[in-house]
Amino acid sequence: MKTVTVYMVRHGQTWFNKFNKMQGWSDSPLTDKGIADGKRAGQALRHITFTHAYCSDTTRATRTAEFVLEKNFNSPVQLTATPLFREQFYGYFEGEDSPKTWYAVGAPHGANSFKELIEKFGVDASKDFMHEADPFHDAENALTYWNRLQKGFKLLRDENQNGDNVLLVTHGTTIRSIIDKFGKPDGWTVTDSPRNGSISRIALTDEGIKVLGYNELTLV
Repeated sequence: MKTVTVYMVRHGQTWFNKFNKMQGWSDSPLTDKGIADGKRAGQALRHITFTHAYCSDTTRATRTAEFVLEKNFNSPVQLTATPLFREQFYGYFEGEDSPKTWYAVGAPHGANSFKELIEKFGVDASKDFMHEADPFHDAENALTYWNRLQKGFKLLRDENQNGDNVLLVTHGTTIRSIIDKFGKPDGWTVTDSPRNGSISRIALTDEGIKVLGYNELTLV
């Protein structure tokens, strides 16, 4: 059975992260802490030999991936940036204050915060509710979001061989959504968003996706 191990790194802290603003397809630069986040992740992964390296095509993910690869002397690989692993698109709510946004999205359903929303309805429902709340209806719903990510998983499967290790620098909600969707059968419960610069691991197999680790700052 073909197995590709994917090391998913959340990008380093950005100014939008620091100010708690919605940051999907919009972008903001890494803070000094964000640069340190990327270098720390690179240090934690320095011993992994990567066959390929991918990142979201946002600046924050690309810069973080560069910091990770700078620390890795085993992997002289070219970095591939792709829109397939972008963060969820928040449409009208891009750049808005996060608590204010999630109140607007969740309140019609009796949930006043993101935490309450996903506890009551689940991560995918939060996408559908945001699409509904967006006055332009441009925010991605769950179906649109997962259709995009499945194309990304197909890319990773097509370009890698059995036993390969792959770096993927992507985003908090994207990593959280992947772990939530594919980790539940094995008892993975996602209560908090992954930390900036943290490492989560999945195995892509012929049978599907298996979660190996979530929100780690170091690897044993």
